[in-house]
Amino acid sequence: MVNLLLDLGERHGFEAASHAKAAIAAAGCALEIRESADDRTLAWIDDAFGGTWSGEAYLSSNAIVTRDGAPIAFASFDPKRAEFAWLRGAGARAGTGIFGPFGVDPAYRGTGLGQAAMTLALFGLHGKGYARALIPAVGGERLVRYYERATGARIVELFGPLQHVTRPIRTTILASGSGTNAQAVIDAVSAGLPLDVRAVISNRPDAGVLARATGAQIPRDVVSWDRARESREQYDARLLATVRARDPELVLLLGWMHLLDRPFVEAFANLLNIHPAFLPHDPSRDDVGMPDGTVVPAFRGGNAIREALQARSSWVGASFHAVTMQTDRGAVLVRKPLRVAAEEGEAAVLERLHPMEHRVVTTGIRRWLYERG
Repeated sequence: MVNLLLDLGERHGFEAASHAKAAIAAAGCALEIRESADDRTLAWIDDAFGGTWSGEAYLSSNAIVTRDGAPIAFASFDPKRAEFAWLRGAGARAGTGIFGPFGVDPAYRGTGLGQAAMTLALFGLHGKGYARALIPAVGGERLVRYYERATGARIVELFGPLQHVTRPIRTTILASGSGTNAQAVIDAVSAGLPLDVRAVISNRPDAGVLARATGAQIPRDVVSWDRARESREQYDARLLATVRARDPELVLLLGWMHLLDRPFVEAFANLLNIHPAFLPHDPSRDDVGMPDGTVVPAFRGGNAIREALQARSSWVGASFHAVTMQTDRGAVLVRKPLRVAAEEGEAAVLERLHPMEHRVVTTGIRRWLYERG
């Protein structure tokens, strides 16, 4: 991957922005320049492009092009917080603004509307007083050449996206069920994801995840709770002691069905969870916008899919997020929406959702690693 740098000047000034706005209007489209992005645009980004882009757009200013109210192109710029490892070189220099992410609906590529959104984002950086713009983490020669032609950018840094991770990260997995998400992580580690999975812990002795741990030669623990013999406080303390004994730097909750207490949450700085719902980036929200413009409840808690179907929601999804004491309200690393077909049952939804969860989990871990110091 490469970082590209361009000098901001007249090419990204008022006249260029005026031409871009005129092109958008001539195409029968509308333009919005705003801090963050509206819910529909964020959900469309997740649906159309996947990855981590909506989280970045949420923290950035954005040039958004719409047709009939639906987003078709966006360009983010000047994030309020950007912690990716590849921004610690040229991107950290005074006077350098960050451009991206940037995306165009496939149906509108080649129309010039994406170029217009990009021009307006660069104009936004220029207007904020930046002398240069960094276009980070560009992969593929074709895309590099596009940016070189469209903006005058040049390559300034080459890197591997995980080259800053110099050793595998000590990891413990907590899971209560069959363990398909745990298996996705185990498979990703076999393929090179730099985690050292030192333990799989379940609160159920019959959980399928334990057999998966055995098959992968990963140490396993069962920490079950006999409510007749042990108080909740005693159990929570025993669970905490068991996980602490593994000395994890990262704890993954992959289908863990026991509510964690405050001492546990506060004991581990990096505690990440997969949740079967499309969660809003704003943790204070109890609803979330979807790619078609509808708004549905956030469906937090342990019965998200069932509650979504009972509410006749046309959407469900998966989100990988940080764990806090507020249930399913930690910062979202990656999320993906899934449309529900009419009269589709819970089993059918879960069959389609599980493969999506696997991708969201592994992408979310990579996102966490990208931001690791």
